[in-house]
Amino acid sequence: MSAKRLEAFLLRDYDLLVIGGGSGGLACAKEAAQLGRRVAVVDYVEPSPRGTRWGLGGTCVNVGCIPKKLMHQAALLGGMIRDARHYGWEVAQPVQHSWRKMAEAVQNHVKSLNWGHRVQLQDRKVKYFNVKASFVNEHTVCGVTKDGKETLLSADNIVIATGGRPRYPTHIEGALEYGITSDDIFWLKESPGKTLVVGASYVALECAGFLTGIGLDTTVMIRSIPLRGFDQQMSSLVTEHMASHGTRFLRGCTPSQVRRLPAGRLQVTWEDRTSGKEDTDTFDTVLWAVATHSACLWSPQGARGPAEPCS
Repeated sequence: MSAKRLEAFLLRDYDLLVIGGGSGGLACAKEAAQLGRRVAVVDYVEPSPRGTRWGLGGTCVNVGCIPKKLMHQAALLGGMIRDARHYGWEVAQPVQHSWRKMAEAVQNHVKSLNWGHRVQLQDRKVKYFNVKASFVNEHTVCGVTKDGKETLLSADNIVIATGGRPRYPTHIEGALEYGITSDDIFWLKESPGKTLVVGASYVALECAGFLTGIGLDTTVMIRSIPLRGFDQQMSSLVTEHMASHGTRFLRGCTPSQVRRLPAGRLQVTWEDRTSGKEDTDTFDTVLWAVATHSACLWSPQGARGPAEPCS
C-alpha cells in the first residue's frame, strides 16, 4: 500500500491541534471543543535569555496586560496615598514601596490564572501538552518536552497561534548579555532600581509609567518619535504627562554599548543624533522595548519530510 493510501486509513489523533496557548489559541481550542471536535493545545515557553519562563495563558496573562495593569494599580495607589494628606488623611511621608511584596502578589495571581486556564481546558475535554512543537508534515507535529522526550501528534487541521516575543538589538554591544525585556520585568524578585527603558512603543511607555509611579528613577530613550503609528497629538500628551510626573526622556538618542561595571551597575553609552555627541550614564537595569518577532520559526522550506525521523 502506498504511503498516501496508508495515511488515508490512519485515524488522526485530533480534529484540531492548536499550537500556542495564548488568548487566540485558547479561544480557538475551546470554541472548537464546544462544537464537539477532538481538540488539543500544545504550548511551550522558551525561556528568555535571562531564564524567565511562565505557564499557560500567553503574553497577556503572564507578561502583558494582566501583570502590567496590576503594577499600574500599585503605582496609582502610591499617587493616591501621596495625595491623601490634602484631603485630611494623616499618612506618614515618605511612603515606602516594596517591590518584592508587589511582585510576589502579582506572580501568585498570574499563577492562579495559569491553573484556571488548565482547568478550563480539562472541563472542555481539550488535551493540553506542555511541549515545543515543530512540523513533521502538514498533519503531524513533533512535540518535545523540556526533558527532551518526543511525542508525535496528528490532526486534520492545525492552527498556529504562537504570537510574538520581544526582540533584543543584538547589534548593540552588551544588549543581550546585560539587558532584560518585558518577558522579565514582571517576574523580577528584586526591584529593578534605576532603569533605562530603550524604545518608545506602548510597551516601553507603559513599563516606564509604572516604574516611575512606584518611585523608581526611570529614563526613556527615544530614537525618533514616541508611539509611532498613533495620533501624535495624543502621543505628545502622554509623554508630557509622564515627564511632569518624573519620567526623564532622552530624545533622538541611540545606544551603542552596555557595559557592566565592577560594582555591578550598567554603564550605557549612546549617541545624541542631533548634536552627534556621545554620552554615558549608569543604571541598575536596562529594559529593551524596541520590537517583537514571531515566536513561530517554522516555514514550509524548513519542514521535515514525511520520511524523516522526529528528532
